[in-house]
Amino acid sequence: MASSMILRSTLPRTFTSATGRNSLRSALQVRAASSTTQYVPGGPILKGTVNDPTEFPPPSRTHGSYHWAFERVLAASLVPMTAAAFVTSGSSYPVFDGLLGLSLVMHSHIGFDSMIVDYVHKRKFPVLSPILTWTLRSATVGVLVGVYQFNTNDIGAINAPCHLLT
Repeated sequence: MASSMILRSTLPRTFTSATGRNSLRSALQVRAASSTTQYVPGGPILKGTVNDPTEFPPPSRTHGSYHWAFERVLAASLVPMTAAAFVTSGSSYPVFDGLLGLSLVMHSHIGFDSMIVDYVHKRKFPVLSPILTWTLRSATVGVLVGVYQFNTNDIGAINAPCHLLT
C-alpha cells in the first residue's frame, strides 16, 4: 500500500517536471529504493511444509475411478430403491428395509468422509483429521447398529414415516 502511494505521488510530478523515459525510470527507482525487502532472483525458497514435495498415497482399488463410480451408482440407486421400498410397504419385504437403511448410511458416510478428506486434510490438520475420521467411523458403526435394531426389533425404516403421517 505504501509503495503504491509513493509511486502514485511521484509519478505525476515527474511527468510534469520532465519528459521521457528517464523521468519514469527515476520514479521507479524512488519506489525501489524505499522498499524494505530485497529481490531474490528465482524467488525465496521457504523451508517447511509449504514447499515440501507432496507425498502420494499408495495405489488402491478403492480410490480413484472405482470409488467415484461406486459413489455415483449408490447415489443413483437410492431414488428407485426408496420408491420401491415405499410401494411394497416395508413390513412385507424386510429386505428393502435393510437395503435402504444400509445404502443411506453408506451414502452419508462417503459424503462426510469426502468432506473430511477435502477440507480437513491430514497434512494441514495432523491432529484434527484423524480424530474426525475415527469419529465418523465410530458414528457410522453406531448408526448401522441402530438401523439394524430398528429394522429387526421395531416397525422398520419404511413403516416409521407412515406411522408419523397417520
